[in-house]
Parts: sequence; C-alpha cells; structure tokens
Amino acid sequence: MKKAENIIVGISIGDLNGIGSEVILKTFEDSRMLELCTPVIFANVKVLSFIKKTLELIAPLHGIDHINQLVIGKINVVNVWREGVDLNFGNNDENIGKYAIKSFVAATKALKENQIDVLVTAPINKYNIQSEEFKFPGHTDYLDKELEGNALMLMVQDNLRVGLLTDHIPVNEVAKHLTEKLIIQKIETIKHSLIQDFGINKPKIAVLSLNPHAGDNGVIGKEDDEILKPTIKKIFQKGTLVFGPYAADGFFGSNQYEKYDAVIATYHDQGLIPFKTLSFGNGVNYTAGLNKVRTSPDHGTAYEIAGKGIADYNSFKEAVYTAIDIYNSRNEYLEISKNPMKLKEKQL
Repeated sequence: MKKAENIIVGISIGDLNGIGSEVILKTFEDSRMLELCTPVIFANVKVLSFIKKTLELIAPLHGIDHINQLVIGKINVVNVWREGVDLNFGNNDENIGKYAIKSFVAATKALKENQIDVLVTAPINKYNIQSEEFKFPGHTDYLDKELEGNALMLMVQDNLRVGLLTDHIPVNEVAKHLTEKLIIQKIETIKHSLIQDFGINKPKIAVLSLNPHAGDNGVIGKEDDEILKPTIKKIFQKGTLVFGPYAADGFFGSNQYEKYDAVIATYHDQGLIPFKTLSFGNGVNYTAGLNKVRTSPDHGTAYEIAGKGIADYNSFKEAVYTAIDIYNSRNEYLEISKNPMKLKEKQL
C-alpha cells in the first residue's frame, strides 16, 4: 500500500467552521510535502472541495471511500460521511462539532489499526463536541483512553519543549492534584519521550514551582517544600537528571530554559503562556507517552479569521514535520534497542 520511505499522515478535520481546513490545504499546496509524506484527511471530499473553492486554494484533492484506496503522492480524502454540511465560518455550531468528532474517531481507529503511521489533528471547539457518545474534554483525553500508555501534553518548537504536570483543570484545583505518584509518572513519561522520540540519551529536565518564588521557604505556600522538592530529589537519586523546582517568573525571561532538554510546568498557563510567546506561532502540541504519534498545531479554531483566507499555516505544517520526525526517531530507537552494541555506540 505504501513505500517504506513515504509516511502516511492521517489528519482529522477539526471544526469545519474554523481555520483547520484552510491550514491543512495550504500546507499541502506545496508539492514537496507529498514527497515527504502522503496525507489522508478524514472528512468529505465535496465539503473540502467547497472550502477549497471558497478560499481560492489550489491543492488537488483525491476522494476515496476507504483508506485501502489511498494513492501515494496524492492528498487523499476519506469520505467519513456522505451528506452535505451547512458551513458558517466563524460560528460555534453543535452540528459541526459532530462532524469534527466523526473525523477524529475514524482517524484514531485508523491509527490503532496501523492504517496510518501518525495522526495530526486540526483544532476543535471543546464546547460543541460534547455528546452522549463523546464525553471527553478534548483530543488528548480520548487518545489516552483509546491508545496504550499515559498521555502527557508536550509543547514543542525546535529545542524548546514544555510539558505539564496538570493540564485542563481549574487553577484552584492544581495543588491537590500534585501528588508524588503524579509527579513521578509525568517525569518518567517525559524522560522516556526525550530519549525515544527526540534522540536525547541523557535528558536534563527542569520543573517549575507551583508558588511564587518556589514558596519562599513556606511563606507563600508549602507545596513546593513538601511535595515537589522531596519528589524531585527522590527521582534524581534514582538517576534521572531532573532539577528544581525553579521559580517560574524569571525562568524563561532569563533564558534559563536553554540549559534543559525539557521544562515541566505545574499547570496549563504557567507553561503555555511563555511557550506561545517564545515559539512565535510555530509551536506544536505533541501527545507524549502513548504508543502512537499524535501532534496538533498550538492554536485553536480562530473563528475570528475563519473563511477569510488569511490563516497562518506554519504551526500545522510544523505539526506534520514533528510527527514525521518523531515517527522516524522512534523507529530508529526501536531498531538500535534490538542491538545492544548499536545502542552503546549511540550513547558514547
């Protein structure tokens, strides 16, 4: 079905009223992308053709009814549904949310069954995807259930990698989620990902503090002294190069992050605000810790510019590149792991 060197990139369409379709089509207008991989978009070719015509894009689409019919070097569109869809760019629509999930569920099934090599997800609206059949906050939680491993959100842009101890929970609940078990699991997950997915043999990991100034010896909260510090020390003593907790306010501004292969923030905005500031719109959301590779652009549906043809596609293109790089890195890791001599040579 495929050449060994041509990776099959499955793509879920996301919210059709957002910019997802636009950034997907713009990414693959460059014919050089098709020498690197073969995209398979899970959607409907007539709907995508309408969007393509509306936005005056030129990417040639190849409609198929089953993934077994894919053609290497073409932009394949699997018809996940047949009926027409009423689009209204920039609007939150519950019906559109149903199609976003149809696409995502079909793409995930193909990933599990090895019909695609990697999955890149276009942005969804977390509010219009909820239903009796789909009760997950977003992509990551569903993938964590469907795939093997423990999911960890890892934001990536070149050598900047920011992971999270907690992600989509209210700020006032973060402290009670920070347990020794969680911290150990997340740090081990990110360490393994750095080795397997990014080819870093002895990764150095920094952990940010929960409280301002790392709690100032208990004056501004006790979590850093009572939970983070002893757990980090325990992990370090077992051979993992993990350091902290560091006060978060000056960590990025002073370029301290450059000394580490990854940084772990204690909660969502603590990590994502500096990441998105430093990545200049080229960041990628990677779901580390699972047995399959999934990436996504680091932006949302961007309803305010949807349908105008002005969306920047660089983050989505980087998500495709990152998925391919990680896929290749994993295969190399698995290959050398089978040969202890090769592994020893790589570590030297």
